[in-house]
Amino acid sequence: MHNVVAAAVLLNLAHPAKQPIPLSCVNYRKLAGKTLFITGASRGIGKAIALKAAKDGANVVIAAKTAQAHPKLPGTIYTAAEEIEALGGRALPCIVDVRDEKQIGEAVEQAVQKFGGIDILVNNASAINLTGTLETPMKKVDLMLGVNLRGTYLTSKLCIPHLLKSKNPHILNLSPPLNLNPIWFKNHTAYTMAKYGMSMCVLGMAEEFRGSIAVNALWPKTAIQTAAMEMLGGAEVGKQCRNVDIMSDAAYAILGKPRSYTGNFVIDEEILKTEGIKDFDIYAVAPGNALLPDFFLDEAEALVQNMGDQVVIPVVKGDSRSAATSGPIAETFNIIKGVLNPDIVKSTGGVYKFDLSGEHAGVWFIDMKNGGGSAGSGEPPVKADVVMTMDSADFTKMFAGKLKPTMAFMSGKLMIKGDMSLAIKMEKMMSMMKSKL
Repeated sequence: MHNVVAAAVLLNLAHPAKQPIPLSCVNYRKLAGKTLFITGASRGIGKAIALKAAKDGANVVIAAKTAQAHPKLPGTIYTAAEEIEALGGRALPCIVDVRDEKQIGEAVEQAVQKFGGIDILVNNASAINLTGTLETPMKKVDLMLGVNLRGTYLTSKLCIPHLLKSKNPHILNLSPPLNLNPIWFKNHTAYTMAKYGMSMCVLGMAEEFRGSIAVNALWPKTAIQTAAMEMLGGAEVGKQCRNVDIMSDAAYAILGKPRSYTGNFVIDEEILKTEGIKDFDIYAVAPGNALLPDFFLDEAEALVQNMGDQVVIPVVKGDSRSAATSGPIAETFNIIKGVLNPDIVKSTGGVYKFDLSGEHAGVWFIDMKNGGGSAGSGEPPVKADVVMTMDSADFTKMFAGKLKPTMAFMSGKLMIKGDMSLAIKMEKMMSMMKSKL
């Protein structure tokens, strides 16, 4: 048997009482002796791809900024290098800001001097800020365009002369399919432009270097658990994610293909299905939990139906009286008032304003920042940290567990202004409320 799936089958037969062996445990040394230049490889998906390659005995250039540990994001280029070498690979940690041409150039030259060339470039480094046009400072716009678009283009430009000398060179960008559905632009135009810039590099360079270098993109079908994700949304968000192994396994499948495999916008789950993977629970952080779909995929909105019950809040039919005293919105807020307590306030620390349209239009608030918390109709007692605008029917679905806040935002049903990290905490707050009901 000459494929990864065969090895997985044999391993599973040898251990029938255990869980299925994930592809992440199976390597065929396809990358042995290859040199990978990976941006942002000190943690997360970039490091996972590096470790996967290390198991083959590959050489890995860790091109990232983190030389000293971040207080909330563990891992540096040096700790990543230690892990790579512990698995049998060779590592070259380089302090690199992908926006800096000199730093990239020096890292490329160091890689060539140490390992004799570059066979694979993985453009993984990325910056994200999910805010609207008026709420996004130009400093953030410049950061996203600089890291995502310019960094990818620059690193590719400087690596290509060396990739052309390789027997089977690859460029792999961690970027999404080019989906021009306005939903993926309206709430975060700057981020989408920057991320799509990486994808446009795939589109153009795949044609420019067709026959010489394979150039592809890889994107996850669902949210991936990383330290950054947990910092934004808390530990509870991780339960609705897959782990980084699914991305490293998918990358491994792509990088083992011939250079004729080019110009593809690959979704992790789809390529792994072609590798024979059928049970994707092996990648779930908490098997059985509903998974958050990732951005930019058309099927994301359809997945709302499969999100599962996260919060069960009974909602009653409204009547003709004022929406502030009766109806489904008022009933929901009456229940919210009943479950607010200092613990929820302490763990959330935000004031939310809801500007609702539709059948039960009105302004409502939840204060989970002051005292024991409060909720009700009208403007919040203090300036809101987050303003959420949506249809009242969708609001009702959201608090009934039929539409998750992240899903509502991604599908364009929810517009958010203000602190995005607090907006993400809305789901964590709902989870805590469930235990109080």
